[in-house]
Amino acid sequence: MERKEIIEKLSKYFDIQELVCKHTYDRFKNLSWQFLDTEILHTILVLREDILKVGMICNDYKFGGKHTQRGLRCNICPLCKDKTLKNQIYLTAHANGAGMDFVFGANSGMTAAKARQLIKDNASKLPYNVRIEKDVTWLHIDCYDTGQKVNEFNG
Repeated sequence: MERKEIIEKLSKYFDIQELVCKHTYDRFKNLSWQFLDTEILHTILVLREDILKVGMICNDYKFGGKHTQRGLRCNICPLCKDKTLKNQIYLTAHANGAGMDFVFGANSGMTAAKARQLIKDNASKLPYNVRIEKDVTWLHIDCYDTGQKVNEFNG
């Protein structure tokens, strides 16, 4: 599937400001799609349509929520900026446009643990190798390729 088609389909489920930090959206608006890797976009499309089949919530500041660093994180987002100021390397998939964190609506019946299990059970449907974070109350997924279809890691 071509990138343009992926974005067109994803746009039915997500506004771009749900997938990037507020700094990025305020500066680039709808052009912010350019900073997200095609691999992660395709992966979340497959999760939404073919594996999890429920609504997924990334950043929710657009709706008055407090979550602003669950998708793309720019260099002035606190999590990135703090590491830089401490002279610490921070190669998170979030800062490279390759990773996202999701939660699910209360009425969806989906939990992060259930989502991780469904991803493992349906790994053959994934278009790319992924990493998922273990033992957290959200679903972190990224397309850093460790050579395994689904690699669980501790954050």
